[in-house]
Amino acid sequence: MKLYSLSVLHKGATKSNLLKSAYDLSSFSFFQRSSVQEFMTFTSALIVERSADGSRASVKEQGYLCHVYVRNDSLSAVVIADSEYPQRVAFTLLDKVLEEFSRQVDSIDWPSGNPDTINYKALDIHLAKYQNPRDADAMTKVQAELDETKIILHNTMESLLERGEKLDDLVQKSEHLGNQSKAFYKTARKQNSCCEVM
Repeated sequence: MKLYSLSVLHKGATKSNLLKSAYDLSSFSFFQRSSVQEFMTFTSALIVERSADGSRASVKEQGYLCHVYVRNDSLSAVVIADSEYPQRVAFTLLDKVLEEFSRQVDSIDWPSGNPDTINYKALDIHLAKYQNPRDADAMTKVQAELDETKIILHNTMESLLERGEKLDDLVQKSEHLGNQSKAFYKTARKQNSCCEVM
């Protein structure tokens, strides 16, 4: 899972205006990075221009997903991620960035601002923090912990079943258990066999 680009734009009447952006292009070769960055900037602007105010959308472009959120006040954000990145976490990031940006940057500056004149430095921090959706999003973290618990529980059940099979051999070999105890164990084992987890 990877985030490549996070941009804040203002959607004008005819075209969008890039206000601030951050990129993580470390997975591309050095010679490709400037072209990839230009393409991501172009794609982000195009998606914002074609999206309605007050809308959220996810657009697939080649192997990437472009998540866009255009608020009713025309402030917009786009995150470009790989196709494995969770959509819900991407939109949580967009919400957070737009809310923070609108508090720190005056709306008068949105239509005419550019990356050099807008004073908002948190995009790089957010892009880095959200690279791992487990760490950035509480719900994803809880789900991952539940998945790990299920794996541990499953492994524990398997080891118990293996141990149970060995216990059967021990009961059969035991000289200290009487015939009645061995019969009881076999009956209990048959009764419980219908409840075993596969």
